[in-house]
Amino acid sequence: MTQEDERQPSETAVPSETNAAGEKPDAPEQPAQPTDEEGFDEDVEEAAFAEPELTPTLETVLEAVLFASDEPLKPAKLAEIAEAGTLKQIHECIRDLNRKYRQGGFSFRIEKIAGGYQMMTLPMFNPWLSKLVKVREDNKLSPAALETLAIIAYKQPVIRADIEAIRGVACGEMIRNLMYKGLVKIVGRAEILGRPMQYGTTQKFLESFGLNTIKDLPNVEELKNQQT
Repeated sequence: MTQEDERQPSETAVPSETNAAGEKPDAPEQPAQPTDEEGFDEDVEEAAFAEPELTPTLETVLEAVLFASDEPLKPAKLAEIAEAGTLKQIHECIRDLNRKYRQGGFSFRIEKIAGGYQMMTLPMFNPWLSKLVKVREDNKLSPAALETLAIIAYKQPVIRADIEAIRGVACGEMIRNLMYKGLVKIVGRAEILGRPMQYGTTQKFLESFGLNTIKDLPNVEELKNQQT
């Protein structure tokens, strides 16, 4: 091996990244990586959670009816509502549904009560359900409370004097009870003599009555048409 051979590098040389002018060019821009929010496709997400195609069967119809009912329904009544099925088929569907609930570890069953069928939760869940019942009882409103709440909902922001003028009775205690239940709150003060407090509804009010915003309240004309 000659001295010239010894001077040769043992590894292959990597060519230098320079341009014709001997300058090193700028590194090419790397495409920006999308963040979690930028990569989120609402259409894809909605499609992933879209309701599956479902063809109603006698079994699924009975399940929906029993789920919505708050009282036992006799087999003949179930057949009448479903507009299909014999009494034998009704019993078989109930049996198959209970088998599915049991195998799937569901928290409810269809029980036979007073000659009819009703969907019931299992006794082991009573401690939690009793808390729910207590919450509902605490939130139960009298007709006078509902009337006061309706005035506040439609007239808000409204002062106590205006509420009492509409109802014709003192409403101080009623307003305090509605505030205690979390349905009404103080939203400001009126720009009149004495600057009385103004009342309005809360987020809990919307949740309790299934409203998205206060604009979803039925208008007065709709309410009048329902009463006639």
